[in-house]
Amino acid sequence: MKKLGFLLMLVAVIWALPGMGQASAASNSIFLDGQELKQPDNAQAGLVHGSVMVPIRVISEGLGYEVGWDKQTGTVTIKQNGRSIQLIIDNDKAAVDGSEVVLSAPPMLQGDTTLVPLRFIGEQMGLKVSWDNETKSAHLYSPDGGSGGGAVTGGASAPPASEDDAVKSPVNPPDASDSSAPEAPAAGDLSGELAWISGLSFSDNRLVVATDRAVTPHVFKMNGPERVVIDVPHAQLADSFRSTLPMESENQGQMAVEGYPEVAQIRYSLFSNDPSTIRIVMDLNESREFVVTQEGGAFIVELTLEKADPVIPVRPDGKRLVVIDAGHGGKDPGTSSLAGVLEKDINLAIALRVDELLMQEQDIITVLTRSEDTYPTLDERVRIANEEQADIFISIHANSGSAAASGTETLYSRDVSIPLADTVHKHLIEATGLNDRKVKYQNLKVTRETIMPAILVETGFLSHPEDEAVLKDPVVQDRIAAGIVAGIKEYFGL
Repeated sequence: MKKLGFLLMLVAVIWALPGMGQASAASNSIFLDGQELKQPDNAQAGLVHGSVMVPIRVISEGLGYEVGWDKQTGTVTIKQNGRSIQLIIDNDKAAVDGSEVVLSAPPMLQGDTTLVPLRFIGEQMGLKVSWDNETKSAHLYSPDGGSGGGAVTGGASAPPASEDDAVKSPVNPPDASDSSAPEAPAAGDLSGELAWISGLSFSDNRLVVATDRAVTPHVFKMNGPERVVIDVPHAQLADSFRSTLPMESENQGQMAVEGYPEVAQIRYSLFSNDPSTIRIVMDLNESREFVVTQEGGAFIVELTLEKADPVIPVRPDGKRLVVIDAGHGGKDPGTSSLAGVLEKDINLAIALRVDELLMQEQDIITVLTRSEDTYPTLDERVRIANEEQADIFISIHANSGSAAASGTETLYSRDVSIPLADTVHKHLIEATGLNDRKVKYQNLKVTRETIMPAILVETGFLSHPEDEAVLKDPVVQDRIAAGIVAGIKEYFGL
């Protein structure tokens, strides 16, 4: 129940003390278990028409409450440990676990920030509170004295606000003399309690966070502005992180992102000392979903496209549209052989030949994601297929692996793509004459986020001398293209 009762205490204290009725919002500081809660500059906690109001972001981000916002109805929903409170802007009635309760003050909008009555929410949640009259600050304490578990991660969207609040101002590092603060291990020491974050990188809409051990991040979306928030509890920034990434102070910084219009920037900071929590925020220019995976000594937060309507209309002319994707390209060469043969060149040569052959089919229309040495991003490839409302999507690649790895395989991500994968793979194996590595499931962006049957073919291994000799032969490339076309025609029943 840690951080559960921020509300009760603050309001109870504020109303119980003389002189607070005249206090301005800017003079009221709020501390929770010894840590000051950052408040938006343009809408701080304080008296509004005789009632103490607090920005909802203080609740959602400072306390870890799950907060939802319905813009159409002006409804704010606050949840924590099984309790549910619903408030409506400018309405003095609220619902607590389904029962109607009359408020002393209704929620309100101040500019573009939502303020909610602190006293009411505090009475519902509860916690200890004290007041320092000299500093004009309220001190709030969890019932267990701050030794409980961490805040609950908020997963719902928050109400609109323009303040820059997703990453708080950095807190002071843990004091070694304070037995309640976690003891930070030396860099590289794996026996301590804290995990060390050694670096992060961003490419292909994938944020990779390197750690010295397995961690379980709490990842959730927020809006107004759009962003994905990643909290890593029991963690600290390593010296290698501070030395290689932009830092504004010892425990806070931000990194510019170029070439990915969906992402504005990435910010990071020491968000909390109890437990030591690193917060990373991806500021977005548009709403995106995400997938979290673990990979070696890192975890990955991959942005995905919003799911589109999977219904593909029947064309009046009855023709089928095929999107042909030559993997990699431009700045991204893909893999290469020992002799220097680049995957992007092999992929494009086969894709162009597939396109030539399909253009001879009167019942098939083709669209290429690239027709020369350029680099469409993975998102752009998906977007092309979805916007064109293709009937099928085929991405052409060459593989890389150990010296012994050899053969042809076909990959899919969704069950709807299995018939296409089986049909094309049968013809592809005949065309390459290489080892049959079968049809396999793999969680790939271009086959996962396209809304039509979609497959990725790995024609062979450039890392294997025999496969390389096959793949770079123009005669075999023509044969591979013909095999893919034969599979497409059989799939369509042509």
